Amino acid sequence: MISVNTEYMGILNLTPDSFSDGGRFEGLGGVESVVEVAKQMVKDGALYLDIGGESTGPGSKDVTLEEELARVIPAIRAVRAALPNVRISVDTWKSEVARQAIEAGANMVNDVTAGRGDAAMFSVLEAGGVPMVLMYSKQNSPRTDREMVEYEDVMKTVKDFLRERVAAARAAGVKEVFVDPGMGAFVSGESKYSFEIIERIEELRELGCPILVGTSRKGFLGDDKLGMTLWSTLQLRGKVDILRVHDVFENVTAE
Repeated sequence: MISVNTEYMGILNLTPDSFSDGGRFEGLGGVESVVEVAKQMVKDGALYLDIGGESTGPGSKDVTLEEELARVIPAIRAVRAALPNVRISVDTWKSEVARQAIEAGANMVNDVTAGRGDAAMFSVLEAGGVPMVLMYSKQNSPRTDREMVEYEDVMKTVKDFLRERVAAARAAGVKEVFVDPGMGAFVSGESKYSFEIIERIEELRELGCPILVGTSRKGFLGDDKLGMTLWSTLQLRGKVDILRVHDVFENVTAE
């Protein structure tokens, strides 16, 4: 068992239908309010910011390329101008969004489809020279549902999937890859599997990649979303490289 210095990624969802904080920035001054929240997240201890313009959780809707670009590109430009040293991740599965986001100042791409959703994604990442997050999902789709998928060995399934996707990304020239076990509905509507992944998270070290995990406010945690998010942070801190969270201060200071 190794101990790592866990870093924090603040979540900035620029969508009306994100499962936890949809519509957060509507009516609050648009890009200016995004920048203010971004500044606070960095002050609270986030080294990464994950900016997304399309919800991918259960019940979410398709977003056109044009709409997603309109949501995220101005925000990335503004956050980059205000916070020149923060690491900006764009949460997208669309290669054109990734390409324009990198030009606007993003230096990571977080793809919930692990490169399966858009065949051009790996080449965009290779050309851009930025890291990529590959996430496990039970479905070959940019979004998920609450299907109660059963596993004989959930971590073996997750590892086998991510091992194949890491190999594909590296073969395409993506130089740095993070792995994400998905969690919540991306794994199964049955919550026990996400808790098992938390317990066995260090097995992902077998893949030879930094580990990113996002449990924050997810349904498998039950009704006490913040309390259980902080519980999961305490279980994972020191074992994973990045924790992706909505409530940066609370997670950074959790004891």
